[in-house]
Amino acid sequence: MSAPAKGLDAESAKAAERVATLLARARSVLFVTGAGISADSGLPTYRGIGGLYEDAGTEDGIPIEDALSGETMTRDPALCWKYIAQIERACRGARANRGHEVLAEMERRISRAWVLTQNVDGFHLDAGSRNVIEIHGNVRTLVCTRCARTRTVPDYTGLTIPPACDACGALVRPAVVLFGEMLPAPAIAVLERELAQGFDLVVSIGTTAVFPYIAGPVAMARAAGVPTAEINPGRSAVSDLVDHRIVARAALALDAIWRRLSP
Repeated sequence: MSAPAKGLDAESAKAAERVATLLARARSVLFVTGAGISADSGLPTYRGIGGLYEDAGTEDGIPIEDALSGETMTRDPALCWKYIAQIERACRGARANRGHEVLAEMERRISRAWVLTQNVDGFHLDAGSRNVIEIHGNVRTLVCTRCARTRTVPDYTGLTIPPACDACGALVRPAVVLFGEMLPAPAIAVLERELAQGFDLVVSIGTTAVFPYIAGPVAMARAAGVPTAEINPGRSAVSDLVDHRIVARAALALDAIWRRLSP
């Protein structure tokens, strides 16, 4: 047996050992990630798109859910973009961390491995993962609201707020799911396709799992008798459903699991 992982308590170290054993045998795995995996990159985990607002208010006296809503983007795009830009500025300079890297390495090791992420930071793709379902979109992808022209930017430096399309002059917005908007149909289609095939293991990482489409894969796996695990320093909506819990930050736990998998 591997030596206890530094930073993991005894119970979590044993859970990491069990999860590593499951991963070594698995031919298909779904990793479900939330803001907790990006916390080790310095991104906040609370409220808003990518997290920034610990309480519900804003300096404009409206709830952050209203400021960052699809309705506000249509009615008052300057106001909506003001807060999107604040969030992007707060997160600028952050990079993918060891947790993201381990999941990319898992994809190369396991026959069929997918990441379902709520995060809009693009770090899974930066780390090298390719089978990624960005269910809430990606803040670096900008799309014209009229002609649907898209472009990808490294950050919002030099971007006029709110930006206009170079081709048709219409409003440009980030390709993220704002409050009150529907999830992207292509992402949903991929998720449904992969869930229909089934997985040998489902692992929830750094998410409170309050959305049904995030908790759902864990609940489905449990109902089908498929092993499940959670990596989270706190409790979540799926904590009582999973077979194995690692009470730790994502990067620490994933690195510990990877070292148990590697010769």
